[in-house]
Amino acid sequence: MSLQALKDRALQNPEVKAEYERLAPEFELANTLITMRQQAGLTQDELAKRLHTQKSNISRLERGDSNPGWKTLQRYAKACGFELSVQAQRHNTAV
Repeated sequence: MSLQALKDRALQNPEVKAEYERLAPEFELANTLITMRQQAGLTQDELAKRLHTQKSNISRLERGDSNPGWKTLQRYAKACGFELSVQAQRHNTAV
């Protein structure tokens, strides 16, 4: 069974699907961080040196194992040559 088929099968469960959707923004942020670093041509170690921190902190950010503040995210982006912006989107579901 392929990974995609396994994912599709798991997402048929409403509880799994709800949790997957709840975590989606965290995965998207982690992916964005990794993409910025890679596009800057930096390793985690090189980025850590630019930010005067440890490689393990960069790894935690990229795995989604931390809850970084806005300033941390701005510093990370700037060190990679990027600028962050925020975009608000209205949910289609009633509260």
